[in-house]
Amino acid sequence: MVVPRVQEAIAQAFGEEYRETDPVVRPSQFADIQVNAAMALAKKVGLPPRDAAARIVEALELGGMCTAVEISGPGFINLTFDGTWIEELLNVQAGSAQASQPQGGPETQAQRVVVDYSSPNVAKEMHVGHLRTTVVGDSLVRVLEALGHTVIRQNHIGDWGTPFGMLIEHWLEIGEDSPEAALLVEDPSAFYQAARAKFDGDPDFATRARLRVVSLQSADEETLDVWQRLVDHSKLYFNAIYAKLGVSLEDDHIAGESSYDPHLAQLCQELEERGLARISEGALCTFPAGFTGREGEPLPLIIRKSDGGYGYATTDLATIRYRVHELHADRILYVVGAPQNVHLRMVMASAREAGWLPDAVEATHVQIGNVLGDDGKILKSRSGTPVKLMALLEEAVDRARAVVDSSRPDLSAEERAATARQVGIGAVKYADLSVGHDTEYVFDFDRMLALSGNTGPYVQYAAARIRSIVRKAGEAAVAGMVAAAGAAGEPRAAAVIAVVEPAERALALHLLEYGATLRRVGELLEPHRLCGYLFELAQLFTSFYDQCPVLKAEDSVRESRLALCALVLHRLSEGLDLLGIETPANM
Repeated sequence: MVVPRVQEAIAQAFGEEYRETDPVVRPSQFADIQVNAAMALAKKVGLPPRDAAARIVEALELGGMCTAVEISGPGFINLTFDGTWIEELLNVQAGSAQASQPQGGPETQAQRVVVDYSSPNVAKEMHVGHLRTTVVGDSLVRVLEALGHTVIRQNHIGDWGTPFGMLIEHWLEIGEDSPEAALLVEDPSAFYQAARAKFDGDPDFATRARLRVVSLQSADEETLDVWQRLVDHSKLYFNAIYAKLGVSLEDDHIAGESSYDPHLAQLCQELEERGLARISEGALCTFPAGFTGREGEPLPLIIRKSDGGYGYATTDLATIRYRVHELHADRILYVVGAPQNVHLRMVMASAREAGWLPDAVEATHVQIGNVLGDDGKILKSRSGTPVKLMALLEEAVDRARAVVDSSRPDLSAEERAATARQVGIGAVKYADLSVGHDTEYVFDFDRMLALSGNTGPYVQYAAARIRSIVRKAGEAAVAGMVAAAGAAGEPRAAAVIAVVEPAERALALHLLEYGATLRRVGELLEPHRLCGYLFELAQLFTSFYDQCPVLKAEDSVRESRLALCALVLHRLSEGLDLLGIETPANM
């Protein structure tokens, strides 16, 4: 809304090289907003801050947006918006059928974006460590799609390699119809541990397992058939987790390690023939520029091990080549744990040197920080093992159910169950998304489920409260709502919104920042910015409702405020939907 105009003024005042300068827009106690860019620009352009601010104001084209533009203090630019301008924009949002379709803006070009996220392992339990990559990745794909980009989901599951000899041999021994085989869906860790115990304790089994790896890599028909059944059973488990979480991953999005196995030998050969890889201590390695060890020696990226096997680096190089040349990606996002940063940067650098990742294609590691327990260490169960994700989600729902049963006994059992699921799962996802994805956070059910502070239940409650207001307004008010349903399916108001009171004005201005917030999330890949926006929107609505009577207001004012409520509800519901969080009908 304001940022592009300020950036244009900065470019006009100081040159194109300063166009991308952050305008540093902040709330102001003396106006609607404050632009603080002059403070940071002053040294760069060789002017006192007030003089730099004056140059910006002189070039600023606001086109009827403001009634006052003032420079205060050492160089703050205070902008007071025109009330009519605010109302016009707000009513366009409220009445337009496109209001539910956030646009990337005129300066945004639609891209093909490949997003690699979740990526669990076949025959292994998804634990709390998988929560963040799954939840953050799913929110990013939702936002990018809402901004008009074509998004290709890639669930790069671990479905290949030496452990499968052990797993396949165990499967053949117990039989597909055995209770032990059913553990693949019900308790994958138990299935895996049983196979591992045999491998470690029975030399004959270990020998057969190693031979089974050879059969798998040689495409033996029986072995491949069993391998496929292992994968299919694990898919049932993955899908149960995804359904519980409400994420948008499906079987069609799976592109596991096995997908690239037929191409790895040729990939290594090509790198070697082009002089980009050489043998080092028996292994074939690339040495991408800029990566060195502790003593300054070039750091190797092993693409073929000394025993002839392939590792993650080989597969990851193959995925980049495939995503660029076959999926035609303009942008590739890896929503992967932070410890993989050096590995991924080396893979990307090697791919660029090979020409498989051209400069025109952006590849980004969206680093995911750890989930911690209250002891400040990585969250684990009492036995010291990673916390199972399904168990954690079920506990969240159970805790939410206890609260809902206590606070809303008037609801039916079915309604309480639905609300508990929405609140419990939403609380876990919001807590994860509301902090920077590359930072750690402490997992705390009490804080997550609180109805105060920057939590999922607080934002959900604001939406449920507005729904209650609309219901109380009666049929006449509901009839005035236009069911121009957007992504969240919420009604919007046909009445004209008038912005008169300060609380209305503050709420209106924040509503107008919705599109800019989404674009910022899409650019910076930071869902916590959307959480912060929704939390502030819920706070501003609470202040508005406390200060501006809605149901008891005079007719025209009542209609205007109901219309404003409807737009807030729509934005809250839509924003939560982009986070992958449902909005309960009752709380």
